[in-house]
Amino acid sequence: MIPTVVWGTGNIGRASIRAVDAHPALELAGVLVHDPAKVGRDAAALAGLDGELGVAATDDVEAMLAAGPRAVVYAASGDIRPAEALADIVRAIRAGAVVVTPALYALYDQRNAPGELREPVLAAIADGGGSLFVSGVDPGWGNDILPLLISGLGTTVDAVRCQEIFDYSTYDQPDSVRYLVGMGQPMDYQPPMLAPSVPTMVWGGQVRLIARGLGVDLDEIRETLDRRPLEKTVSTRAMGEFEAGTQGAVRFEVQGIVDGEPRIVIEHVTRIHASCAPDWPMPPSGDGAHRVIIEGRPRIEVSVEATDEGENRSAGGNATAVGRLVGAIDWLVNAKPGLYDALDVPLRPATGKLGRSAR
Repeated sequence: MIPTVVWGTGNIGRASIRAVDAHPALELAGVLVHDPAKVGRDAAALAGLDGELGVAATDDVEAMLAAGPRAVVYAASGDIRPAEALADIVRAIRAGAVVVTPALYALYDQRNAPGELREPVLAAIADGGGSLFVSGVDPGWGNDILPLLISGLGTTVDAVRCQEIFDYSTYDQPDSVRYLVGMGQPMDYQPPMLAPSVPTMVWGGQVRLIARGLGVDLDEIRETLDRRPLEKTVSTRAMGEFEAGTQGAVRFEVQGIVDGEPRIVIEHVTRIHASCAPDWPMPPSGDGAHRVIIEGRPRIEVSVEATDEGENRSAGGNATAVGRLVGAIDWLVNAKPGLYDALDVPLRPATGKLGRSAR
C-alpha cells in the first residue's frame, strides 16, 4: 500500500480523500488543512463519507512531510496563490513524495513551462527523488488524452474542437465565478481569467499537447472572446442573485493555428443562467458537459457528463479530475523520479475497483 496524503479539503480535496480511500493500492496516511476549525476532524467527515477513516486532519505540514508519505495529492488552490502553491509542491517533492495536482496551469504542458516554475521543480526532484504530474479535467483529460484517443478512430482529421459548456451557478467557488470569471459584474469589468493572454496561459499548453500528440507544428496560438449581459435579473440556488445588464455568459476560444487555419480549438461556453446566450452551444442535458468534436471523415462527437455530490455536474467534473490524478499515483511511484505530463502518464482501466462501494 502506498501511504498518501491529501493536502486541502475543498472541492478537489473532498473528492481526493474518497478516491484515495477507494483505490486498492493506496492508503490514506494523512490530511492537511488550513482552516483551524477542521483540525482534528476525521477525514471521512471532511469528505462526506459515512463512518470514520481513522485519520484526523492536521495543519502541521512539517510533521506530515517528515513522516515520509510516498505520495501527496495537492488539492489546495493555485488560482489566486500560485507562488504559495508552487512552494508547497516543491516542499513535498523535496521530501521524496510523488505529487499529483491540478493547481499549476503552466505545468500541464511541462516541457514549455516557464523556467521560474520548471526549474524549482526539477531541482526538488534532483534533491529529494520525488515526481510531479499536473493535470485535471479542463484543462486536463477533456483536452488532451480524450481528443487524442478519439482522433485515432478517424480516417482523416481536419480539426479538433474541445468544449466545456457549463452553468457556473453550480460551481462551488463563488469568488472565482464572480471575480475571476466576472459573472454578475458590470460589462466594463475586466475579469482576470479573461484578460488578454490569460486563456492561452491556462489552456495553451493543452493545445500544444494535442499538437504534439498529432505530430503537427503550430504556427501560433490565438484567442477569441465574446461576453453577453443578462437580459433580466436571475436568482440562482447556490449563488444568489445576478442583476440584469451584468455579465451572464462568456464564450472564448484558444486556437492552435496550423497552416494558417484554426485546427485545434479549445472552447469554453460558460453561463450563470440558461436564459443567457441561448444561441450559443448548450450541453446535451443538465447543467454541463465536456464535448470533443473531431471534424473529418467520419465526423465524431463525444460528450461526457459526470455527476457527484447530489447529481452536481461541477462536482462530477472535479471527481473525474481527481480520478485521473489519484489513478496515476501507483504508476508514478513505479516510474523514475521526474516531471511528467498527460502524454507521459497513461490513463488505465479501474483495475481492482469494480464493485467497490463508497462508504
